[in-house]
Amino acid sequence: MQLPGLGENGWRLAGSSWHSALVPKIYFDERIAKGYDTLWPNLFEPAVVDPAVSFLADLAGTGAALELGIGTGRIALPLSQRGIPVHGIELSPAMVAQLQAKPGSDDIGVTIGDFATTRVAGTFKLAYLVRNTITNLTTQHEQVECFRNVAAHLEPGGCFVIEVYIPELQRLPPGETIHVFTVTPTHLGFEEYDVATQIARSHHYWVVDARLETFSTPHRYVWPSELDLMARLAGMTLRERWSDWNREPFTSESRQHVSVWEKTS
Repeated sequence: MQLPGLGENGWRLAGSSWHSALVPKIYFDERIAKGYDTLWPNLFEPAVVDPAVSFLADLAGTGAALELGIGTGRIALPLSQRGIPVHGIELSPAMVAQLQAKPGSDDIGVTIGDFATTRVAGTFKLAYLVRNTITNLTTQHEQVECFRNVAAHLEPGGCFVIEVYIPELQRLPPGETIHVFTVTPTHLGFEEYDVATQIARSHHYWVVDARLETFSTPHRYVWPSELDLMARLAGMTLRERWSDWNREPFTSESRQHVSVWEKTS
């Protein structure tokens, strides 16, 4: 979900800052936004949300937090309820509308735009991207620009946190391109890998009220070492890396990581 050439002059509407520019295809449209909380119910379970919020709150301390790809507020709302000032950047107005319909959303500012380039006022102790959202930027250039944009928002010593999966290429037999990651009676999810372009296209099929719902999005998968280099280019260094929000050790068997980079310059 990227917005090349996004301008920095915007206006406010319904509690959100809107930036004028040509808008690319928004995959998280009204249909997906309205069903987001029910299509991925596991993401909203306390066992998933609480460790992430605690991890981020510890890093933010008494400072403010910036969420890139704030969505419907799955993490931002409980983080705000802990007394952390939160501002979000989000490309999809439909996702923001769902956020702003929830209790507590009045305390959260949102800017509509591409989180690789959109600037907001002020500086932050913490910036974060959760649930593989860095891969929504589908070129290396955009991902590098995201790190630079974050560094421009962070105060000295501030931290940038990313939660993202490890590409499943080791689990693909030679010649195969499909990896299935979810199979339930109501949800089939799989990724289609193109190693030449480093793009994984994610496909979802749901059975909802006896009808079939589908959703497909492109993602640029990215390795931990590549993210470390992007951070260094932006004046940040790796501070810690874990397998999950509970700080389990990161190993060669880890299927995801939570990484923290600190602004050093």
